[in-house]
Amino acid sequence: MASGKEIRTKIKSVQNTRKITKAMEMVAASKMRKAQERMRAARPFAEKIRRLAANLSQASVSDYVHPFLVQKDQVKRIGLVLVTTDKGLCGGLNTNIQRIALNAMKEWDASGVSEIRACAIGNKGLGFMQRMGAKVVSNVTQLGDTPHLEKLIGPVKVMLDAYQNDEIDAVYVAYTRFINTMKQEPVLEQLLPLSGERMGTPEHAWDYLYEPEPQVVIDELLVRYVEALLYQAVAENMASEQSARMVAMKAASDNAKNVIGELQLVYNKTRQAAITKELSEIVGGAAAV
Repeated sequence: MASGKEIRTKIKSVQNTRKITKAMEMVAASKMRKAQERMRAARPFAEKIRRLAANLSQASVSDYVHPFLVQKDQVKRIGLVLVTTDKGLCGGLNTNIQRIALNAMKEWDASGVSEIRACAIGNKGLGFMQRMGAKVVSNVTQLGDTPHLEKLIGPVKVMLDAYQNDEIDAVYVAYTRFINTMKQEPVLEQLLPLSGERMGTPEHAWDYLYEPEPQVVIDELLVRYVEALLYQAVAENMASEQSARMVAMKAASDNAKNVIGELQLVYNKTRQAAITKELSEIVGGAAAV
């Protein structure tokens, strides 16, 4: 059995760890509220631009069809945008989305896909793709607690340009969707080509006057629409990150409390056994005299 000094040292160490996890839990709770507000604030814009893109895609003013709307007959080259966190200590958040991405890559390989290009958003996803030996064509890390579109445009534009130049046939995005504080859902969605299910069917037939030409307007709008989808994915992932970290740190704090209680019980038993032994030695010595 460990000595009383060793047990006291362990108790002190666990207490210090519990202070850290408790502080991290409170910080994550504060950041979670702000992340949720940013995520919800971005949803109305994403919904409006989605409706506008759906109306333009159905409009009969122009015969022009944007490359983002063209379905490919065969998908042999795929681009994958993996959205993860820059930091750890958020439970199984990154592990779950990495597992989905890995399973998708295996399925694509089995179906005859000849090339997979990756864009990593977040340090954890970049490290995962590098360990897998994937072809990482662009990445962005250290986004902080607030997503900035100007930081995302560069890496994402590499994928968009490759699709427009017919270098890849489809683009997918993998991220963690925020459901509620206790539940976050890893999802893999097709980003390009834009599917009718994602944009939806317009409720009414809208007609537009284009200035300048329809092609210029549609090109610009659909690029902005794809960027809005990716921004929303990053915002959802950040809200999920803070929620998962808060839950993980709360669980760690609770576990530390239980460990402290168990160690305190062992310490008391050890101390009681030592006192009993000393009393027995005193009584035995007195009896011998």
